[in-house]
Amino acid sequence: MKIVDALHRETIIVNLESNDKKGILEELVAPVARISGVNHEKLVKVLLERERLGSTGIGGGIGIPHGKLKGLDSLVLGFGLSKKGVDFDSMDSQPTHIFFLLVTPENSTGLHLKLLAQISRLLKKEPFKEKLLNASDSEEVLNIINEEDEEF
Repeated sequence: MKIVDALHRETIIVNLESNDKKGILEELVAPVARISGVNHEKLVKVLLERERLGSTGIGGGIGIPHGKLKGLDSLVLGFGLSKKGVDFDSMDSQPTHIFFLLVTPENSTGLHLKLLAQISRLLKKEPFKEKLLNASDSEEVLNIINEEDEEF
């Protein structure tokens, strides 16, 4: 599976507006909840519970909020860009700009970890991050990811 196989155009937001972690999660979850049929508040709650274990702001301007949800049929992926950056309690205390949101069914640990690893690998490439930061719409984001995406 490739990242672009799980990422829907509708779940890509290139102009996140929130100024804090909870607001960013609320924004990222909205389209994911719509296309998956999962309750918005339930998704936000799962992500906030995961954040309490430790921030998913991994540094370098990247956040990968993720969680597992009982009753979810298949994995759901979202993407967001905050041009101004947000305090996401990142490990390096720097603002976070690029967000990948991952929610998987409760019993799919292998898939969850593989997709997290794939996203992390891609985001270690500086030219890739730069292209994403400068993307102006969801189509461009999909094209940028598709260029670098490999099956895992």
